[in-house]
Amino acid sequence: MSDITRREFHLGAAATMAGVTALSTGLMTGGTALAAESQKPLSRILFGSCCHQDKPQPIWDPILKLEPELFIFLGDNIYGDTRDMSELKAKYDKQAKNFARLRDKTPTVAIWDDHDFGENDAGKDYPFRDQSKELFFDFWKEPASSPRRRDGDGIYGSYLFGPEEQRIQVILPDLRYNRDSLRTVTTREAYRERDLVGFGPYLPIKEDEKTMLGAAQWAWLEEQLQVPAKIRLIGSSLQFLSSQPGWECWSNFPHERKRIFELIEKHRAEGVIFLSGDTHWAELSCQTDNVPYPVWDLTSSGLTETWPNVSPNVYRWNDQSFAGQNFGGIYIDWEQDDPMIVMEVRDVSGNRVLQHSILLSSLSFK
Repeated sequence: MSDITRREFHLGAAATMAGVTALSTGLMTGGTALAAESQKPLSRILFGSCCHQDKPQPIWDPILKLEPELFIFLGDNIYGDTRDMSELKAKYDKQAKNFARLRDKTPTVAIWDDHDFGENDAGKDYPFRDQSKELFFDFWKEPASSPRRRDGDGIYGSYLFGPEEQRIQVILPDLRYNRDSLRTVTTREAYRERDLVGFGPYLPIKEDEKTMLGAAQWAWLEEQLQVPAKIRLIGSSLQFLSSQPGWECWSNFPHERKRIFELIEKHRAEGVIFLSGDTHWAELSCQTDNVPYPVWDLTSSGLTETWPNVSPNVYRWNDQSFAGQNFGGIYIDWEQDDPMIVMEVRDVSGNRVLQHSILLSSLSFK
């Protein structure tokens, strides 16, 4: 399997365009989309985050060359950063031209992060979250009947692809709309000291009642983990496994991070892999302690953005990271009795910079 993306997993343009129809006309039930057209198994899924509309985007050339069957946008899909909704819309309009080639050929699903939500590191206190939500839905052509267009709550949603024995569930939680305020260091000196080793200004929140998801979304997420699927890709706009880098991540809400593991255990939800963005660097993380089976988090960021001061992370696999422009990929070889899952990151030229393979059986309760 010297180049799985060119040989074993090549399905061709016809299957790709069928997927577009499936996403746009799929039957929506309880927040999960499953269409007759999407019964073909997905074997090649790409994803990315952090794409500035004003910067060159040569990265779409290697992405399109790999002919993805699905592309997942994990947030910061534009850099809006405004309370002027006409300005936010104008930035979406500009990005639409940059995204046109991909969206014409490839089915896409998306979640937002802070910069397309509207403001850096913002949560529920952002006063234009509902107006921003409508612009997000319109840009991504979310159907008027979609359960993601719920009133007074976030944009979370999920999708199902493939036949029963090869079914992939894509779960997209919203980490912005209901998020409580973050806890920060209190002095500029403390921030400077942390920055020297790559730590950001945020600290773990001690109060269990503080939340990123909100009660309604937690109930929805628990339901999603009970939907039958072989592989569950949880597309998180923030890193799930990183060990408190001081930037935005699930570790800022340790009780909610723990709750995810408890729900996986409670409902024996197998096949979970996290895909994440936000950081402006790429890495693969794995946690094996206090979890029902090894949990992986493949981070890809950004499509245009970079950050040289990579933060420490005790869960980083083989202590490898990549700080250049990049995109992520998940490939599944369904032809094996125990399907192989390949997780990788490629640079702006399409060169592979990180890769690791696992068997599907390793993501199960023994």
